[in-house]
Amino acid sequence: MKDLRWRAILIAVVMLVAIVYLLPSLNASLPAWWKETLPNDKIHLGLDLQGGMHLVLEVQADEAVRTTAERLVDELKETLRTERIPFRTVQRTKDWDIRVELADGTAVGSLKTLIEKDFPILDWVAATTEQDGATVVCRISDKEAAHIRDLAVRQALETIRNRIDQFGVSEPDIRPQGEDRILVQLPGVKDPQRAIDLIGKTALLEFKLVAEGVDPDAKSLPPGVKAYPMKRFDPNTGRTFETRIALKDRTLMTGEYITNANVRIDTQYNTPYVALEFDPQGARLFERITGEHVKERLAIVLDGVVYSAPVIQEKIGGGRASITGSFTMEEARDLAIVLRAGALPAPVKILEERTVGPSLGADSIRQGFLSMVVGSVLILLFMMVYYRVSGVIANVALVLNVVLIMAALAAFKATLTLPGIAGIILTIGMAVDANVLIFERIREELRLGKTPRAAVDAGFGRATLTILDANITTLIAAVVLFQFGTGPVKGFAVTLSIGIVASLFTAIIVSRLIFDYLLVKRRVRSISI
Repeated sequence: MKDLRWRAILIAVVMLVAIVYLLPSLNASLPAWWKETLPNDKIHLGLDLQGGMHLVLEVQADEAVRTTAERLVDELKETLRTERIPFRTVQRTKDWDIRVELADGTAVGSLKTLIEKDFPILDWVAATTEQDGATVVCRISDKEAAHIRDLAVRQALETIRNRIDQFGVSEPDIRPQGEDRILVQLPGVKDPQRAIDLIGKTALLEFKLVAEGVDPDAKSLPPGVKAYPMKRFDPNTGRTFETRIALKDRTLMTGEYITNANVRIDTQYNTPYVALEFDPQGARLFERITGEHVKERLAIVLDGVVYSAPVIQEKIGGGRASITGSFTMEEARDLAIVLRAGALPAPVKILEERTVGPSLGADSIRQGFLSMVVGSVLILLFMMVYYRVSGVIANVALVLNVVLIMAALAAFKATLTLPGIAGIILTIGMAVDANVLIFERIREELRLGKTPRAAVDAGFGRATLTILDANITTLIAAVVLFQFGTGPVKGFAVTLSIGIVASLFTAIIVSRLIFDYLLVKRRVRSISI
């Protein structure tokens, strides 16, 4: 009797915990204290059930190599000036080749030594000496280019994952596909275009000096100066219009030093803006830049568009800056998200876009639920007809098994997919199979003339090892599917794994407790089996 009580307490505790996790998914009206103190997570539905977006993105990894070459051009210019090696131009030509025109042909050897020492990622391609100088061509090595491409894809994956996490999508599926592609599945997204804009925004933030006195619309601009589009906000009309502005080509600082970005409200015009915070290195760099360029205009450029170009009145310390413009609150929030998550190392291109409507998802849920109900009813009827009262015991265990599966999905924040429903239906069959093995063994023992209690002990004792062997091997297969599978396969593996554990608990512990209660407490003299 003491053993019965402990087992009954164990089952009661397990079922109580299951109900606690399952109630929020039943659209129950929960009191405030429940929401504050107890789990309040619902079962998450996958893309095939809830609807949402399916995207296949291609990372333009070669652009990352070209960007690296552009950065090396700037660094090479600075190094040549520091080393006092005379040159006319340093520029990137096709792809990631870098062409250096020296003013002195005798400086070729010095340049080669400099590149081997300070720029090991560059390969020396060719050098042509002329009467009044020399031309040298270098290139990012193939090994380094491959490394930059691989790094760009991995960084893009993490950046997109961070953006989507902050966007608030429940249970997104983001994973690499091939060498330069990323698969993104966003269940329950209500605004697909906003999600696409958020994912695809490069978010390259740059600080550049304004080229004063230069007409951005002139046919030819001075060397080192480029014209950029600029958004201007008219506080009188509340509208935005676009002009052009000339900026010095050199980037003084980028957004890589940003540690935080938040939306705030400008009390003067009641418009949102984005406040930035830099890390210690960025704060020192920003302070030095603003200190060296007092009374000059510093432009804030995001993805090639100038949002503001204020005059630096004094040196700015503290590691803070702001981006003002004609943002809506939603645009400001999205901008803050991409700046916090970081810039994409290379542009991404949408190769495939599919939107799964919620009506299709509702159809899938309805059909999946119908199949589960029909299958369950048939199994329940078969067990009752074939095994009589023992079949009713198995049916009770079966119902508790389904409750445990659903509660586990909510507790582990797993995603229920259409293949997951198939896994639940398969688990129902496996749970009944365990009871069938036990019941047949009990029948054999009864035919040998044993008492009901001895038959039940022998039936459970001998069938348990067989049940454990069969279920553990299936569980191993399910774990392997979960580890190496993707998408639908993983959804199937999740419910199958949870279902196997739940069926072992209900078949071996719950069913045995009911039999022992009837035989020990109620002193039943015969078993209806």
